[in-house]
Amino acid sequence: MTVAAPSPVVPQRLAAAVVLGLVASLVVRSAWPGIACAAGLAAACSAFVRPDRAGLLVACSAVLAGAWWGSVRLAVLDRSVLAGRVGWAETSLVTVTGPPRRGRFELRLPARVSRFGRLRVDEPVLLELPRGRSPPQGARLEVLGELIRPRGPSHGFDEARWLRRQGVHVVLRGDRWRIVGRRGGLPGLADHLRGWLGRSAARGLTGERRGIVEGVVLGDDAGLPDDLKRDFRASGLYHLLAVSGQNVALVAGSALLLAWLLGVPRLLGELGTLTAIGAYVLAVGAQPSVVRAAVAGALGSLAWITARQKDRWHFLLLGAIVLLAWNPYTVLDPGFELSFAAVVAIFLLAPRIRRRLDGYPLPGRLADVVAVSTACGLATAPVAWFQFHAIPLLTVPANALAAPAVVPLLGLGLAAAAVTPLSGGGAATLAALNGWCAAYLAGCARLVGGLPFAQVRSGRAAAALALAALLAGAYAWRRCRPS
Repeated sequence: MTVAAPSPVVPQRLAAAVVLGLVASLVVRSAWPGIACAAGLAAACSAFVRPDRAGLLVACSAVLAGAWWGSVRLAVLDRSVLAGRVGWAETSLVTVTGPPRRGRFELRLPARVSRFGRLRVDEPVLLELPRGRSPPQGARLEVLGELIRPRGPSHGFDEARWLRRQGVHVVLRGDRWRIVGRRGGLPGLADHLRGWLGRSAARGLTGERRGIVEGVVLGDDAGLPDDLKRDFRASGLYHLLAVSGQNVALVAGSALLLAWLLGVPRLLGELGTLTAIGAYVLAVGAQPSVVRAAVAGALGSLAWITARQKDRWHFLLLGAIVLLAWNPYTVLDPGFELSFAAVVAIFLLAPRIRRRLDGYPLPGRLADVVAVSTACGLATAPVAWFQFHAIPLLTVPANALAAPAVVPLLGLGLAAAAVTPLSGGGAATLAALNGWCAAYLAGCARLVGGLPFAQVRSGRAAAALALAALLAGAYAWRRCRPS
């Protein structure tokens, strides 16, 4: 009698085990080296036990390794030298690491301190400067300022907790500053790429049209007025101002198309795609949705190069591992939760909803938009309520209304950036056309977001909405269940 060999450890389960361990480090934290040794020992013992138990040992090893590494990273993120010097005022050497946020009376920028007075340090801070001109990303500043504590809970937002999850424990409130240089290396390249992409994609545009183009291409909504941001949130279109998988897919597809037009071999085209994805991630920054999509796109190209089968769940989990291995607190970030909830909904719910729409008088593309918007709206509603205490009700019609402008807006923005080195006038023409797409998108947000019933903010209304969704889901499941 022949006994079938047991299946090897499934990579998706192994990746899920690592994710579970990284998340568990937030609850049970221990950086004791013995845990890493136990993980290695469990993995080694899997080679000497019955094959049906080897998978369990490897999964346990992955959970332990993830929990240990997550604990190590959390210890680094929670450590602060500057927190013990709150109230001190010194001249500091600071590097601006991100775009500014303009408040009513001040500028707030992510930064990294390399010197505080005579103290040599390498620690992230939130830099607060007087309102006025803003130093560019990547600039090295000499700042005379005081260390203060972040703001506590106010109007449902705890700034101190939010910053601590990013490894930031103090605010440097500067009185005077001057630029003394710029950072170099890979971060300096990222600064140049971001500046070039922002200037090129919105060449010649001003006002909210420029802000929308920069939001869609770079994920930066700093150029939009507050009332328009509120309309984007209320209408359920705010996700368009965050760089997503669609952006990375368009970058990768454009690179492959260019390689095909130039007659470049497929192997070189895939390598060019990897380079394009890497450059785009450097330009827009390591946002959760960007890293997730970039990992999926890069692994897709590598899978073709190495002739391996692609698996979307494996790619999704690897994206989560990359993010959580760097900062386990990311699992509590709204961007992470919304991005991964939406992708899981697209994988699981959207195809079922799309099949249910067959037979209705809807064009194919519109039915696709409705299916994806409905699935994402259902999956992200609990996250939106938990994080922001608001649920947009008109996500589906808003996205259906905005859909014709989204891909052209992103495509024209990237095309303008690509054309800029060859023809500034051509880039300006493409950007001017893109301005109409941006104006249309702003009109959609204002039209839908301005309606009095665009979103739910009442706890009772949210509970009624959840009950209605559960009843509808139960009814649909009963209808679809085979008799």
